[in-house]
Amino acid sequence: MAKKTESYCSFCGRSSREVDLLMPGINGCICSDCAAQAYEISRNYLAEHHTKAADIDINEVPKPTAIKEYLDQYIIGQERAKKYISVAVYNHYKRLAQKDDDVDIEKSNIIMVGPTGTGKTLIAKTIARLLKVPFAIVDATVLTEAGYVGEDIESLLTRLLQACDYDVKLAERGIVFIDEIDKIARKGDNPSITRDVSGEGVQQGLLKLLEGSIVNVPPQGGRKHPEQRMIAVNTKNILFICGGAFEGIERKIALRLNTHAVGYGAEANNKRIAREKLLHYVTPQDLRSFGLIPEIIGRLPILTNLEELDRDALRRILVEPKNAIVKQYIKLFKMDGVELRFDDAALDYIVDKAIEFKLGARGLRSIVETIMIDAMYEVPSTDKKEFEVSKDYARMQLNKANFDMIQQVN
Repeated sequence: MAKKTESYCSFCGRSSREVDLLMPGINGCICSDCAAQAYEISRNYLAEHHTKAADIDINEVPKPTAIKEYLDQYIIGQERAKKYISVAVYNHYKRLAQKDDDVDIEKSNIIMVGPTGTGKTLIAKTIARLLKVPFAIVDATVLTEAGYVGEDIESLLTRLLQACDYDVKLAERGIVFIDEIDKIARKGDNPSITRDVSGEGVQQGLLKLLEGSIVNVPPQGGRKHPEQRMIAVNTKNILFICGGAFEGIERKIALRLNTHAVGYGAEANNKRIAREKLLHYVTPQDLRSFGLIPEIIGRLPILTNLEELDRDALRRILVEPKNAIVKQYIKLFKMDGVELRFDDAALDYIVDKAIEFKLGARGLRSIVETIMIDAMYEVPSTDKKEFEVSKDYARMQLNKANFDMIQQVN
């Protein structure tokens, strides 16, 4: 008869005769005493960790005016949008700091409407530097209904979890910026035999996230699979900020105001409104006409707009902010020991081209990059200590690159 092998606890080394219970595992055993001690240590650690994540000292939170002053250092103009964002973020902190009482402060998700290149994403990225809560920027264009090619709605929260190293309690007080929200607008009011898998279906899926519910999030994003371990996240205290260009919504606004989108030719009794000012009058009704469903509009109660950037604003964006485009290139050349200068005529020329392309501030970067590419390639290999960009040099470089839609300036 074979002799029975003695088992020992892999943690304390005691045998099965010395403990009340010895539980076997794949490559070892653990006794009941070690299991109880491990449970107590983990419980204390998690309790302490989660308490720290939930505590918010409202006295240490920057006030709305301080938040806006910080945004002013990086973003030119857009006073109204910066004010709305500053208040929304500050109220989000106060909501996290509230104690249990009779009045429950509801979260105020916000939606920003503005043309491309006006600073919606830049506002989100800038505010992320200031915050003491996790922040994630996600794109709505990749979302589709479950079962179709694309990503599930729940994968929006994957970025938030990654931003806080998968600390669920920390993620549950974070802020999510959903970009390109207009791309999931309903394609039309008429029913179709085909499913609107990236439009209204996605909006319906977003409702539970915006309102607040417990959702299962795939830890690596993408599609959910039966064998994949899910992370349960409560979105009740997550603030959602949405942004979109809503291209063509001016026509909806003009139709509602019974005016012309070009700013002239209206009847004498109607207020004349320039096209670039129409977004000042955007309402939830216009978002519904554009294709957002009423339920999702109701869960985005704060609506603000970003103004189209004029020539003066674009000129200031080139040189004034802390991370101004010109300052970035000056720094790049300085690292090679070269002093870079742009003359005023060249800066004015760049702004004129950005207006011509109608790409807003985003167009400034592509134009300057095209102008500077040859200099950045050649100058580091020379002994030059200074380099000046003139209007003639800028025009020559753009023409040399066969830049689309470039017209010779007289």
